Formats: sequence, structure tokens, C-alpha cells
Amino acid sequence: MSVPPYRLSGVVYGTLLNHRSALAAVQEVANQPPYKALPRAPVLYIKPRNTLASHADVVTVPERVEELEVGGCLGVVLGQAACRLSADTALHAVAGYVIVTDISIPHASFYRPSVPLKCRDGFCPIGPRVTERTAVGDPDALGIRVWVDGELKQSANTRDLVRPVAQLLADVTDFMTLSAGDVLAVGTAWPVPRARAGQTVAVEVDGLGRLENRLGGAS
Repeated sequence: MSVPPYRLSGVVYGTLLNHRSALAAVQEVANQPPYKALPRAPVLYIKPRNTLASHADVVTVPERVEELEVGGCLGVVLGQAACRLSADTALHAVAGYVIVTDISIPHASFYRPSVPLKCRDGFCPIGPRVTERTAVGDPDALGIRVWVDGELKQSANTRDLVRPVAQLLADVTDFMTLSAGDVLAVGTAWPVPRARAGQTVAVEVDGLGRLENRLGGAS
């Protein structure tokens, strides 16, 4: 059964440590026990359906939480089942692109993302529309900007992804099948901006528009 927004019928996957700034921020910790190395494969997590929200929806800040992390990133919408894609042809499986606002309660863990911290209701606004793949010239050269109450808090670019979009799709589908309707969020820059209840957050991606949501307090 398809669900809003945009009749998305699949799963929304997030990717950790796929922006060079984010990888650099954890390099010292990652090289310590128990891992003793940076990840060699994509580090994924799921934003389940309860997290989905649309443009202009109010996102509730949970009780006793002072602020939220608001990560702006590019979402890749699959148009067909994808298994063991080649990086040379991976983009052929893409239907389009969309803005994803990846919201989390601030936390330090990156290898084992916490469900209670990343998967609260409304913690994954998506929108304002899906832009067809053919309308986006190069998904690896898109500016991304995060605003809080009209103030620019972060400016990043997909050119700084550790794994460019096609390579990320190839690496993910090497160990799992993505289905039509799935969304793969390619990763956020570091440091992730933060916002409080009562503030309005917006994410812009070149060519994809502006996704805006207000943070509301728990009732």
C-alpha cells in the first residue's frame, strides 16, 4: 500500500558517514576499538513510515528534548527493483530525486543508530516534490542549504560525497535489493544544524525546491 507523502510505496534508507565532513569528524573515534577502522561498506539505517512527513507539516519535538539535529540531504527515489547494479548504469534505476530532512535527537553513536533517537513520528520530512531524474543534470553537483528561522546554518554540496550517487547505489545493491518506491538518502554534512521547538527549518537542494517544516512542542 502506498503512503504519503508522494505515494511512496517503499522504504526510506539513510546513509551515515557518506559526506567527507561527516567521515572526517569520526575518523579518530572510528580507528579505536572495537572497530579500529573506518567503515568499508555503506552504513545504513531505516526511517520507518511513522517518520514520514510532508512539506509544511509540523514536526513535534519530544518532551524533555531541548533541540533536534536537522540534516538536509538528497533523496534518490528508485523506479525499479535494483540488485547488484553497476556504477556505470546505476542511475538508470532511478526514477527521480527529492529533498529529505533527516531529523534526529542528538546522539554520539554512528555505527548503531538508535531507533528511539532517529525514528520518532515525523522525523523524516520529504518533499516538496519528486523531480524526474532526467531533469537533474548531475546529482553529484547539487548545492544543499539548511536554514533555521531564515538564517543559513549549513551550505554543502553532493560533490563532497564519499560515494557518489551511482557508486552508492552499486555498493548498497551489492548486498541488498532495493525496490521501486524505495528512497535512499545519500548522507548529510557535518556538523548537523540544530533547532528548537517553535523554530522553522528549511532545506533547499539545487533544482529540487525548498522543503520547510515548523518544529512544535509536545502537547
